[in-house]
Amino acid sequence: MKIKFLLVLASFFFFLNACSKDDNEAVAALETPVANAPKDVNDHGFKAKWNYVSNSKSYLLDVSTNENFTTFVPNYQSKPVTDLNEVVVGLTGGTQYYYRVRAKTETETSGYSNVISVVTTGSSNIPEDPTFLKVKANKLANPFFIGMAIKASQLTSGSPYDVILKNEFSSISAEYEMKMDQISTASGVYNWTVADKIVAYGNSNGINVHGHALVWHNSVPTWLKNFSGTDAEFALEVKKYITDVVTHYAGKVKSWDVLNEAVDDNGGAMRNTIFLQRMGANYVKDCFQWAKNAAIAAGDTKLLLFYNDYATSTNIPKQDKVFSIVDDLKASNLIDGVGFQMHNNYLSPTKAQIETDLNKAVAKGLKIHVSELDIQVNQSNDITTFTNERRLLQKEKYKEIVKIYNALPAASKYALTVWGMKDNESWIPFSTELNHPGDDWPLLYDSNFAIKSSHTGFLEGLD
Repeated sequence: MKIKFLLVLASFFFFLNACSKDDNEAVAALETPVANAPKDVNDHGFKAKWNYVSNSKSYLLDVSTNENFTTFVPNYQSKPVTDLNEVVVGLTGGTQYYYRVRAKTETETSGYSNVISVVTTGSSNIPEDPTFLKVKANKLANPFFIGMAIKASQLTSGSPYDVILKNEFSSISAEYEMKMDQISTASGVYNWTVADKIVAYGNSNGINVHGHALVWHNSVPTWLKNFSGTDAEFALEVKKYITDVVTHYAGKVKSWDVLNEAVDDNGGAMRNTIFLQRMGANYVKDCFQWAKNAAIAAGDTKLLLFYNDYATSTNIPKQDKVFSIVDDLKASNLIDGVGFQMHNNYLSPTKAQIETDLNKAVAKGLKIHVSELDIQVNQSNDITTFTNERRLLQKEKYKEIVKIYNALPAASKYALTVWGMKDNESWIPFSTELNHPGDDWPLLYDSNFAIKSSHTGFLEGLD
């Protein structure tokens, strides 16, 4: 009987020890919660939400006006919450806030969740910063060009476009009028009038001119599309065009996008263009070689040659293919930089995705041109007016991108170019190429040439 009692007692202590061990393991394995998008956003608050964490007894909520949480909204530093949401109150309208959460037991606290950004509705009534973009950029320790995509019709002296360009921007790119189908009217026959106007405007006003673009599948002139000669003769026509254009603008255009969008969006393959079909897989390298040879022959040894493309921050197979092309060009000393178009929206790409993309070019010793920047706020067609919430989220996204670019090594920075001046003249709304569903407000100026919060965000990114 005594032996049985001892066995029962031993089993009881073993059971208690096992329970204690299991409890400790559960505590040690306390998961980090996942914060979700806010609900019920209004002028003075919102509902913060997060997922359930097993074994947690409560949660600790932080709310801040900065994403680094160096300061906290009063009463919202490690605020204990027993539910999976909390209504945050007492906030200021039209203001950016951030929140995060931790799970807690009696003895353990998890790591911080992801950070959620939220902008309260209403207006903060803070005037926009009127500082000129290029003035602030030129005061940086390592300044770079601030660019704008333009049309020749905007360059009339004294027009609002003219005044803004001269005050704010140190570089220009032709939105469309320096592409092949605008210049080349027949084999060896060129209409230089409009392109010359753009280049002369930049040169006479001390504004850098970036050439866009020598070869693009969507700007092939009709005569070249219908060219009936051999493939070798087709290649000679392309060579002649590149040579003549680079020679014509030698010393006047400081950089060229030699190839634009040569990589397909699906599967990381070359885009199946007329150039690939008629000139073969080596056509990109050929075009860069012809551009470089023309510059050298014209005595323009400082001309910078870029490859330009879009969506490489989120489309990794495409990103990999672009950089495989860039590697080949770099190995042959034919390329100076990469153009990242950055037709982004207020939600995507993430900061980490953009940094990873740009840093690949940095690692290869190439210059970086954020070449066609605009930020959509209505890509899902879920708003009919430009709301205060979207206004401030757009401001933060512009600030984020400029800040990322400004932090690059000095040798990597070339220019940061916004793709258009006014919202109502942007290519984004109703774009068939983007399949954009409706109105949008993607730029730095509204339809009346007034600066927007996005302009202020751009300036803040230069701090």
